[in-house]
Amino acid sequence: MITSTVSYKGGLHTQAVHLKSGTVVETDAPVDNKGKGECFSPTDLCATSLATCMLTIMGILAEEKNLPFAEADAQVTKIMAAEPRRIATIEITISIQDLGLSEKEKAMLENAARNCPVAKSLHPDIWQDVRFIFYTR
Repeated sequence: MITSTVSYKGGLHTQAVHLKSGTVVETDAPVDNKGKGECFSPTDLCATSLATCMLTIMGILAEEKNLPFAEADAQVTKIMAAEPRRIATIEITISIQDLGLSEKEKAMLENAARNCPVAKSLHPDIWQDVRFIFYTR
């Protein structure tokens, strides 16, 4: 079954349509590679996919284990290498509201994130620098 369709729209832009939901994602080449940076670049999406996968897997684990997991955010930084042009490092800082998680539960969430499907699908040469911050209000 086809997941999505992607069309080149000119001017280094593409448009991807998720067939089941109709959700549209547009891309532009990055500023450092002839684009205007008007939206996510393909490599931005790759790095961002890692963070979204991590948060999703943590949410699934929290639901399965009935863990208090209500609020979490990720900051993503993508660092490119030149020769060959590729993603060299993805830095992610995940901030999680600590609603009474034990140290064991925090470790379970961190382990789930580090072993999400996207993390396991990326080439091992891409350094995944992931940090977790548990905070209280």
